[in-house]
Amino acid sequence: MRTLLLLRHAKAGVRGPGLDDRARQLNDRGERSARAMAGLIADLPDRIDLILCSTAERTRQTLGALLQRLNPPPPIDYDDALYLASDRELAAALALSPDDARTVLLVGHNDGIEQLARRLCASGRQPDVTHLRQKYSTGSLAQIALAIDRWADLPSARGELLAYTRPRDLGVI
Repeated sequence: MRTLLLLRHAKAGVRGPGLDDRARQLNDRGERSARAMAGLIADLPDRIDLILCSTAERTRQTLGALLQRLNPPPPIDYDDALYLASDRELAAALALSPDDARTVLLVGHNDGIEQLARRLCASGRQPDVTHLRQKYSTGSLAQIALAIDRWADLPSARGELLAYTRPRDLGVI
């Protein structure tokens, strides 16, 4: 059994003239959301064994709020290939995770995060499944249980959505 945590980066500011999209930073709401989600994730019963994170500034900032709460932090792989990656590219990256990692957190972007979560979640609590399928909001977290022995089996796996939490579920508006 494996647990996958899919965290979409928190709300970022709009891209200004001459600013590379990768350099976009969290706005005020995004910073509040990142801190709230960090509290939720840090309090989860399962220890995170590995973090995969896009190299975009907004994903790094979202993760940064969590890293302040984890002591010691797990190994982190900042990967350029995760920037705006498709669901299949995300699954392929996750499939390379070491098998001794029971719980993996991936911090990334839509549409890939949403499509991967939809594909993996064959079952789960109906309100959570409904919210996830309607819109994978910025800063949201899907917790997915996967009945696999090896991460290499992830691309063809189907799992159970344990929880889907949006920042607004934690009072961040």
